[in-house]
Amino acid sequence: MRAARFLGFSSATPRGGLELIRMKYLLAAIGMCTTMALSWGAQAAPSAAITPVSVVSPSAKGALKLVAAGQPAFVVVDAADLPAVRRVAVDLQADLARVAGAEVPTQAAKGQPIVILGTIGHSPVIDRLIAERKLDVSGIAGQWEGFVQQVVDKPAPGVARALVIAGADRRGAIFGAYDLSERIGVSPWAWWADVPTPVRQDLAVSPGRRAQKPVVKYRGIFLNDEDPGLSSWAKIRFGGVNSQMYEKVFELILRLRGNYLWPAMWGKSIFEDDPLSAQQADAYGVVLGTSHHEPMMRAQKDWARQGGGAWDYTTNKAALEAFWRDGVRRMGARESVVTIGMRGDGDEPMTKGTATELLETIVGDQRRILGEVTGKDPAATPQVWALYKEVQDYYDAGMRVPDDVTLLFSDDNWGNIRRLPEPGKARAGGYGVYYHFDYVGGPRSYKWINTNQIERTWEQMKLAADYGADKLWIVNVGDLKPMELPVSFFLDMAWDPAGMSVEAMDRYATDWAKAQFGAAPGEAIGPLLEGYTRLNARRKPELLNPDTFSLIHEREAERVLAEWDDLEARTLKVGATLPTAYRDAFFQLVQYPIQASANLTRLYVAAGRNQLYAAQGRASAKAWGDQVGVLFARDSELTRQYHEDVAGGKWRGMMSQVHIGYTSWDQPRANTPPSIKSVPPGQPRGLGVAVEGNSKATWAGSGAGVQLPVLDVDSVGSRWIDVFHGGKPFAFTATADQSWLKISQRAGRVDQDVRLEISVDWRKAPTGLTLAQVEIQGGNGERVAVTVPVSKPAGRRQGYVEVAGLLTIEAEHYSRAVAKDGLDWRTIPNLGRTLSGVAAFPSTAPSSEPGGGPWLEYPVDLQKPGALDVIVLAAPSLDFRGKEGLRFGVSFDDGPVKIVTLNLKPDTNDWNRAVASNAAVGRAHFTLAKGGARTLKLWRIDPGLVFETVMTTRQGLPATFLGPRESIRR
Repeated sequence: MRAARFLGFSSATPRGGLELIRMKYLLAAIGMCTTMALSWGAQAAPSAAITPVSVVSPSAKGALKLVAAGQPAFVVVDAADLPAVRRVAVDLQADLARVAGAEVPTQAAKGQPIVILGTIGHSPVIDRLIAERKLDVSGIAGQWEGFVQQVVDKPAPGVARALVIAGADRRGAIFGAYDLSERIGVSPWAWWADVPTPVRQDLAVSPGRRAQKPVVKYRGIFLNDEDPGLSSWAKIRFGGVNSQMYEKVFELILRLRGNYLWPAMWGKSIFEDDPLSAQQADAYGVVLGTSHHEPMMRAQKDWARQGGGAWDYTTNKAALEAFWRDGVRRMGARESVVTIGMRGDGDEPMTKGTATELLETIVGDQRRILGEVTGKDPAATPQVWALYKEVQDYYDAGMRVPDDVTLLFSDDNWGNIRRLPEPGKARAGGYGVYYHFDYVGGPRSYKWINTNQIERTWEQMKLAADYGADKLWIVNVGDLKPMELPVSFFLDMAWDPAGMSVEAMDRYATDWAKAQFGAAPGEAIGPLLEGYTRLNARRKPELLNPDTFSLIHEREAERVLAEWDDLEARTLKVGATLPTAYRDAFFQLVQYPIQASANLTRLYVAAGRNQLYAAQGRASAKAWGDQVGVLFARDSELTRQYHEDVAGGKWRGMMSQVHIGYTSWDQPRANTPPSIKSVPPGQPRGLGVAVEGNSKATWAGSGAGVQLPVLDVDSVGSRWIDVFHGGKPFAFTATADQSWLKISQRAGRVDQDVRLEISVDWRKAPTGLTLAQVEIQGGNGERVAVTVPVSKPAGRRQGYVEVAGLLTIEAEHYSRAVAKDGLDWRTIPNLGRTLSGVAAFPSTAPSSEPGGGPWLEYPVDLQKPGALDVIVLAAPSLDFRGKEGLRFGVSFDDGPVKIVTLNLKPDTNDWNRAVASNAAVGRAHFTLAKGGARTLKLWRIDPGLVFETVMTTRQGLPATFLGPRESIRR
C-alpha cells in the first residue's frame, strides 16, 4: 500500500464550486507513472459515425478536448462523495495521464479540460447540476449501477465546459469512469496482460449525452482450481493470494463492468488468510460471495482450520450453526450475496439420494441465523441457492426456497446449461446461471489453456437471458489467465445481453483485438482468436490422445495439423509487425495459446504415428518417437518463455497447470509424454506398403493384396500409398496399368517413408467402375500390387453427392431455410467443430408439431435406393426445460418425418462422449424406394438445438474424430 494524493471538490464550498482540496486515500499501487509514448496503433481511433460522447477528432464540431497538446483533463470529485468513487477518480486521472503521455497532474492548470465525476445523492456538485437542469439523469436515476456521461456547458463558475460523469450509485460512477478510460484507449487488461496505452497528444469527445445501465444485476467471476497456476504466481508476485493480489482482481472486475467475486478457495480463505482482502472488496465496490458449496460467507478452509468436526448437519448441527453465525457476523454491513444450502465437505454430494427434507431444514435455519445476526428480515440480505450437480435433483424433486432467494442454475461444467426457468415465470429473487470456462472432474479436467468458444457461450447465455435468468451470472475462470478473451465477452454480454446480437458476437473477437492492439493488427488478430478457440474447443487439450485424429482416414491428422500450422504462421507474421511495446501482450493473448496448443497437437499426432508405424513395422517409427521428445521439450520451453521472458518475469508460475499425459479425469502429477513404441523383433526389413483407409501394412512376398478406397469423380482429388522399409532402404519404381491413372512419384529411394498420391485424369477415364492397379517394385524383385477402384458414373448428378455410401454437408450450406410461426433460422458463425451452427430463433417459442414447424432443405444425390442412416451432429445441448430431451425431425422430400431425440444426461456415457467430442449425435434410419436427386429436410421441433453437420451413411462412418469431409455439390 502507498499513499496517493487525491483531488476533489470541497463540500464546504458554496454551491459546489471548484475550490480544490487535497486528501490522502490509501490504495494499492496503481502504476501512475508516465507511460512511454506510443504513436502506433492507437486503440481509440475517432469514430466513423459520431455518436454522443464518443471519441472524435479534436477538430470535430462541438468536440470537448480531454487531452490538449499532451495535457490531460483534470478529474474533480466532491470530497463528500463515496470512498469507492473517490478511489476510482484516481484511476481515471492516471488513465488520462497515461493516454496523454504526461505526469499525473496534482492541480488544475488554467484552461485545462475538466472531467467531473460523482454519485447522485452523494455529490453536492452533481446534485446541483441536476437541480439546475444542466445534467440529465433521466432513465438512470435510481437505477442499479446506471451512469450518464454528458458534456455540460458552464458546470461551475469559470468553467466553460466539462465532461460530467454521474452514477446512480457508487458502481454506476465507477463504471462511468472506467468506461471512459477504455474508450480513450486504456485496456481493462493493461495490468493483467501488459497491454500498452497508445499516447494521443490531442483527444476529444463529441458533445451530447450517453447513458447506460446493466441488465444482469450481479456479474462476476469465480477464481477456482487455482493451484498450481494462480497460486504459484501470486506467491512469487505478492507473497500469496492476499489483499495485494485481490486489489488487482477487484480493479479488473470493475474495469470489465463486473461487480461480483467468488474468491479462490483451494485451501484458501479470503476472510482469514488476509482479512484486508474482504475489506478491500467493499472499499473498491465489489460484491463478495462464496462459491456454490460454501454457505453463509464461510470458506471451506475456515471449517478445516477450525476443526469443527464432521460436516454433517444431522450429527453436528450446533457446531455448524455457530460456524455460519460467525460468517454472517464477520460479513457485517459489507455488500454481499450469501450462498445458502449445503453440499458435502469438499464439494461432494451431501448424502446418497435426495435428502429434500434435510436441505429444506438447513435453508430454513440458515435464514433464521441471517435474520438474528443482521437484525433484519432475511429477505433484506441477498441470497443465492446454487442448483449445482445433485442439488439440481433436489429442485427437480420439488424442493423450493423462499421467493426472495436467487435460484442459480448451472451448466454441466462443460458449458451446457442444465436448466432454465419457464419463460415469464418471475420470482422476487430472480434466476441466474453458474457457467464454466474451467473444470476439475469427468470426463477429464481442463484447466490449462483457453478452450472456450465465445460463440457457444453466446448461444447458451442468450438462452439464459431469453428465459429470464438475468439476476446473477458468474463464470468459473480457473486461474483467470489465460481466459482474457472469454472473460471479457462473458461480462460484456452480461451488461447487455440483447445488445450482444449474433452480428455483434461475430465481430467481437476482432473488435476486442483492435482494442488491445490497434485497428490494423486487430483485423488480422481477430480471426486468429476465433481459429484457435474453435480448434481447442473441438477437443480440449487434456483430452487429446495419440489416436484422437485418424492417421489413415480422411487425412484427418494432416488436415488438423495444417489448420494449426496456418494459424501459427499467421500469428508469427502478425507478431513480427508489432512494435516492441506490444510483444508481451501479444505473446500472452495470442502467440502462446496458439503456439502451445499447436505444439501439443503435433506431439500427440507424432506419438500416434510412432505407435501406428511401430505396429506396421516401419523403421520410421523411431524418428517419430524422437520427435515426441522434441515436442515435449518445446512445450517446456514455451512455458519458460511465458514465465521468464514476458514482462520481465512478471507472470512467473502462472502457466504451471499440468496438461500432458492425462489418462483419467484427474491430472497426472507432472507433464508426462505419451508412451513410445519400438518395432517388434522379427518384422520384415524390405519393401512395405500401407494404404489410405487401412491400418495394416502389406509386405512384399506376403501374397496379400491391398486396395485403396474408391476414387470417384465427385470425391477427393487423390488417394495415398505409403512406401516404407523395415530397416533396409531401397530404390523403388511405381507403375500403373492404366494410362489415365496418375502417380505423383514413379521412382525414387526409400530411406524413410515415401507417400505416393494416386489420382485420375477424368477426361480420359472410362465411364463406370474400373479396378485399376498400381504396382510398387523394390530391390531384389520385391513387389506389392495395390488395387485402385475408380468410379465415373454416367449421367448428371444434382446436389451433394453420395460417394461410397457416404455424404456430408455443413449445416449452414442449406439450399433453403423455411421460416414458420414466427420462427426463423440463423447461422451462428464459427460455432462447433468445423464451420458453424444453425438454430431456430426465438428460442422461447413453444415446441413445433413434428413436420409442422420451420425446416432446412439440403439437395442430395444418392447412389441408389435402400437402407441408409441420416446422422446429425449438433451442439451438445441439454434439455434445459427438464423434459425428456430435445427433438428434431428428419425427412426426405415430402415423406414422413422421423423424430430424433437428443437426451444427454450429465455423468452418463452418452454425455461423456458428447462433451469430450463437443458434439451430440442424432441418428434416423430410412429405407428409400429410390436414389438419385432427393431433398433432405431437417425440422425444428424443440427449442435450443443447434445443428452443425448432416451426414448419411450406408455402412457406418470411418473411424475419425471429425467425420468425413464435406461432400462435393453438383
